[in-house]
Amino acid sequence: MGLEENQELNDNELFEHHRFVASKGQEPLRVDKFLMNFIENATRNKIQKAAKDGHIWVNDAVVKQNYKVRPDDEVKVMFEHPPYEFLLVPENIPLDIVYEDDVLLVVNKPAGMVVHPGHGNYSGTLINALVYHIENLPVNSNERPGLVHRIDKDTSGLLVVAKTERAMTHLSKQFFDKTTEREYVALVWGDMENDSGTIEGHLARHPKNRLQMHVFPEGDHGKEAVTHYKVLERLGYVTLVSCKLETGRTHQIRVHLKYIGHTLFNDERYGGDKALKGTTFTKYKQFVDNTFKILPRQALHAKTLGFVHPITKEMMRFDTEIPEDMANCIEKWRGYSKHQS
Repeated sequence: MGLEENQELNDNELFEHHRFVASKGQEPLRVDKFLMNFIENATRNKIQKAAKDGHIWVNDAVVKQNYKVRPDDEVKVMFEHPPYEFLLVPENIPLDIVYEDDVLLVVNKPAGMVVHPGHGNYSGTLINALVYHIENLPVNSNERPGLVHRIDKDTSGLLVVAKTERAMTHLSKQFFDKTTEREYVALVWGDMENDSGTIEGHLARHPKNRLQMHVFPEGDHGKEAVTHYKVLERLGYVTLVSCKLETGRTHQIRVHLKYIGHTLFNDERYGGDKALKGTTFTKYKQFVDNTFKILPRQALHAKTLGFVHPITKEMMRFDTEIPEDMANCIEKWRGYSKHQS
């Protein structure tokens, strides 16, 4: 049995609740370390404070931070912060708007911007910017204004935002029906064997690390996920690829590419932030470290987005340039690969 999570907000006590059920294969682990694995952006100090304040329970009993979590334990924790609706503070953050009309807009999100407020990211998000620029945005099923889909904090690129209920419904259905067009450009470790291919494998939370997703090829867990890839350029120890999404699961490209042995370049969460391919020469390691500094994030950009306009029924396609940090990194690898050939 895997981990289960439930998050809710208690408006009266201003707490964020997290609930986890440890898997049957869980080895004894201190509860503070256990929670560090499963709560994004939670510092150990914050978890230890929650324990000290009596805000961590296991099987409905308050525990100290050194309690050892065991199989099937139900772990609950609360952190103090304002309820979600208080987080939707309008902020005058500049947006790179690629297209806008009365019912929708298309935004080119920079790397480093979180899409919506949540634990550890209470301001500076895309939604904070959107509610400043646009009044009365419709909310989706998760109460998030305007959002039809999302991309990771450190992924750059295109997002469509609904400005009306009708647009929200129409666009959401297109994503659900897998009729949208989404192409990402990624730099991955290794020289890919095939020029193109399709990666299939259900995705669900990693059984031991809640912050990661995991491929379940037998389809016994998670949701169906399909990624089509094509090699754009071979650069020696790394490869530039195009990925087209048939489904849009959390971390889909990042997990699928790692699954076939080609982790995204500088993807810290999935182990791409060290030299996975190449030589042992000191100069090579220095070169890789320099490219990490040029591109201090995973090398993934949502380059192209296509959908049917909710009102005009016209097929709309948008394309963006690869951002400067990623382009500079690719150029460095071009130079290195030419020097090696």
